[in-house]
Amino acid sequence: MTSNTQTSFDPANPDKPYETIQVAVEGAVATITLDRPKALNALNSQVLAEIVPAAEALDADPAIGAIVITGSEKAFAAGADIKEMKDEVYPEVAEKRLFADWEKLAQLKTPLITAVSGFALGGGCEVAMLGDILLASESAKFGQPEITLGIIPGMGGTQRLTRAVGKYKAMDLILTGRMMDAEEAERSGLVSRVLPAEGFAEEVQKIAAKVASMSQVALAAATEMVDEAYRSTLEDGVEAERQQFWRLFDTADQKEGMAAFAEKRKPEWQHR
Repeated sequence: MTSNTQTSFDPANPDKPYETIQVAVEGAVATITLDRPKALNALNSQVLAEIVPAAEALDADPAIGAIVITGSEKAFAAGADIKEMKDEVYPEVAEKRLFADWEKLAQLKTPLITAVSGFALGGGCEVAMLGDILLASESAKFGQPEITLGIIPGMGGTQRLTRAVGKYKAMDLILTGRMMDAEEAERSGLVSRVLPAEGFAEEVQKIAAKVASMSQVALAAATEMVDEAYRSTLEDGVEAERQQFWRLFDTADQKEGMAAFAEKRKPEWQHR
């Protein structure tokens, strides 16, 4: 994709238009917007079939330095599409690994920013938590109401929410199905920043552009090491960080970044 473009079709297959998302690129920032307004952006199988390949294609594009996933002012995503899955039964959902492919968004190398206005409930909250940075409008509402349907979160909600806010806040939200507003979400550690509702999309783009302006080599190393903190002990994580830090001294961007600092100029990243 070229700069300042918006598409409603898969660039890898222009004859097949997107029906549930929009993709736009401005500079080094790509934005995927969930686009099922009548269903409050409920996440069905078609959304999954479109958003994951779109994100993976953007991830593979060296011109893209940050990816944003967002929704509408009213809803980021109000949850999974209940009508689509209400008649499913156990053997089939296990065999087809229902929802498992959403995890591919967490495996992107390019920094992923999720930007939430309005409702982010159930699967919507879980997709928001797949981001490396989670930005919320003042209007944002988060929750995992699956318990009210006789089920539990199935896209990582019990795991990521607990890691973000701690056991007792996670239990409160998951066992009651209640929502929390943006202020409580930020106070609890779920949200990176709360931004004014007015001008929210523009501010998200500024933050994404700031991230995208950095060395892609360093960005990848930083996100990998923060994720490592979830997977390892402190001792192992610090050692992994140290090894990663050392390896960066074999990159062109480390040489350029430190030379630019010493020379009091802006670095010109080579992303290698």
